[in-house]
Amino acid sequence: MNTMTSSPKRRPVVSSLIAAVLGGLVVLVIGAVLIETDVIDTGDTTNVVRQAPISQAATDPASSSGGKTVHEIYREDGPGVVYIQAQGVSGGETVFGQAQRGTATGSGFVVDGDGTILTNAHVVEGASKVTVSFEEGGEAIDADIKGVDADSDIAVLKIDPKGQDLTVLPLGDSSRVQVGDPVVAIGNPFGLQRTVTSGIVSALQRQLDAPSGFSISDVIQTDASINPGNSGGPLLDAQGKVIGINSQIATGGGQGSVGIGFAVPIDTAKQELPKLRAGKEIKRAYLGVSMADVTAQVAKQLDLPVDEGALVQTVTKGSPAAKAGLHAGEGGQAGQLAKGGDVILAVDGERVASAGDVVDAVASKQPGDTVELEYYRGQDKRTATVTLGERPEQLSSSG
Repeated sequence: MNTMTSSPKRRPVVSSLIAAVLGGLVVLVIGAVLIETDVIDTGDTTNVVRQAPISQAATDPASSSGGKTVHEIYREDGPGVVYIQAQGVSGGETVFGQAQRGTATGSGFVVDGDGTILTNAHVVEGASKVTVSFEEGGEAIDADIKGVDADSDIAVLKIDPKGQDLTVLPLGDSSRVQVGDPVVAIGNPFGLQRTVTSGIVSALQRQLDAPSGFSISDVIQTDASINPGNSGGPLLDAQGKVIGINSQIATGGGQGSVGIGFAVPIDTAKQELPKLRAGKEIKRAYLGVSMADVTAQVAKQLDLPVDEGALVQTVTKGSPAAKAGLHAGEGGQAGQLAKGGDVILAVDGERVASAGDVVDAVASKQPGDTVELEYYRGQDKRTATVTLGERPEQLSSSG
């Protein structure tokens, strides 16, 4: 579900997989760089001829806050960050309609002594073989894909820990992160293994499009340099604890970092880890609408009775929302908002200020739960009881 940019409470969505342009910046998934294909060479190979020097800040951002230095974090946590190669991932289709298969690269990190590794779903999903290595030119160790959740862009791998001196990265608490906190990113950008960069938390409570097309909530934004190949690597706080999994970047139209990176919060990964590690599927509640934020400007433009809430844009045919009688808007071509859709005001009696609030309310439920929606249709205030369904694997183009 895609929401318009709004205040922090309204949690702006940054569209990624559909390559939406926001203010001239394109948000890109930063892993799964195809480095070879077995059907046709499409020029996706990334060859780094020379790495430009990166200017360093005058003071260490970690040490200035009373935490560890970047060097200390790198020394302690770096050995637990892995370079991932995923063979057989989909690279789209050739001009002849043949499926392209190649090798994608990314990052990951060890989370326990049994050889469990966290990474992004988009790095390994659909791969026929996955290997990890712990150092430049090191042994490529076979890894099993234990679980993948495309809705949160999280995947769990498992390697045989025998004979491995594993460095386990401590998991932090992303709910305690504040804007301005120093952070460190470790990963394998452009195949340059175990590269470290540093910065701060630039913003919180962002929303991104997951590989499935649905929204990931509470995403952390950082200015630490993140590039293709960093996907799945850790974003660490000043104590060297993982607070996020680096996932996407905004660019100026190219493929390099412009200081806007995004990480899936580690709290989301901690909630899902037990199920994914056991090979279980993550099931989520589903309403079946796409929405836009209602602001004072939108309310004036569309003559709405309220200046906050969630404006229904589309309703998926046969979805719980459709069965409950919710109405979609009309028009909305060429980036314009659809007009005439219902405006959701509250979920189970709790006021919502934005589309993101509705997304979060539904995310807190389970398939089969019922919710009461309060909404406006035109100038008429109404209520509807909706029995939530199970979220499909992919977001429908109709909502």
